[in-house]
Amino acid sequence: MMSIKRSKPLLFVGGAYADIPLIKAAKTLGFHVSTTGLNQNSPGHCEADEYYPVDYADHSAILDLAKRLKIEAICPGCNDFCGLAATYVAEHLKLPGYDSFETAQIIHHKDAYRKFATANNIPTPVAQCFTNSQEALAYLKLQKTPMIVKPVDLGSGSGITKIEVNEDAGEKIATALTSSKAKRIVIEEFLEGTRHGLSCLLKNGKVVFSFFDDEHYFKNPYLVSGASSPSSVSEFAKKELIEQSETIAERLSLVDGLFHVQFIVRDDQPFIIEICRRPPGDWYPEFVKHATSVDYPLQIVKSFTNPKSIENSQTITTRFFLRHCIMSEQDGQIAEIEYSESILANVKDNYMVMKKGDQIADHMTQRLGIVFIEFESAAEMQEKAPKMQELIKVKVS
Repeated sequence: MMSIKRSKPLLFVGGAYADIPLIKAAKTLGFHVSTTGLNQNSPGHCEADEYYPVDYADHSAILDLAKRLKIEAICPGCNDFCGLAATYVAEHLKLPGYDSFETAQIIHHKDAYRKFATANNIPTPVAQCFTNSQEALAYLKLQKTPMIVKPVDLGSGSGITKIEVNEDAGEKIATALTSSKAKRIVIEEFLEGTRHGLSCLLKNGKVVFSFFDDEHYFKNPYLVSGASSPSSVSEFAKKELIEQSETIAERLSLVDGLFHVQFIVRDDQPFIIEICRRPPGDWYPEFVKHATSVDYPLQIVKSFTNPKSIENSQTITTRFFLRHCIMSEQDGQIAEIEYSESILANVKDNYMVMKKGDQIADHMTQRLGIVFIEFESAAEMQEKAPKMQELIKVKVS
């Protein structure tokens, strides 16, 4: 795939459907964009100027490619492996917009972050890290409440399961250890509460833009299938979370740029569950753009390529928007995607990954597409958002 070259070569680490708004933003900024990854059918490659089938889990190979392309900038795709690879390259080539690789590992590995958060009094679930099943099972026998087991290095809910008190958890522990590339897991307390996201931009260690959402879930209780804004999070909890984010930025000496958080609110107290410094997936930056009119994909790419150009663009979210991932209740061949008449007028934009006739092999994780929906009021959003899987229904054969 070739096109007329732009003047500034940028390596985009990734090329999945979730990366498309960012690839387009990079081209808008005048970059000649090359994508990576072993899946040659990823739709993001079609939006780039060039594609190179290099495994982004192989940091040395990505660095070699970056040197060969003589890049001036690098931007990560929407998963942690892309974020770590981009940070590794940036550190070696002395490119702007990135923390040290050591700091990135603290942020993107669940065990390292839990240790950091506990040491710095950042509210987070109590957790322990394990590298073998025997020690993990011995620890679980001592617990009196339900627990969660997670691979330390996977996202999108992959490998996460809940373990009840006195449950025989051998299979769940083994699955989590096997799925982790680092072969490490965390076992942490199961927190009840409402689940939310915060996406913000840091400048000189302070939050200069923040966007809160309410998360929605479908069949998979650990995979976000929707997000709506304005959020129901209280002003007190928002202030607490902003302060926690700025504390993290200070303690880790974070560079200017994107900072994204998933958190649970219990009794009006926010507990940070995950943080990352790579773009959030499922077209989340486009969701922020719809809800606030801030060009968030552009701001994110700027944060990785020219962080000095980050704008102080704090806004009050007044538009009632939902980003919804279309998912099926079961595996099978897609026969039809049916929209209820009560929601059709609310649809403002969409991006489809799959189409009629395609096969759904794993309905617990596969997203058929993304839909952006605007509501007239908070009341309409609160009524319809929890019912989206009924209002946009996937029929399979």
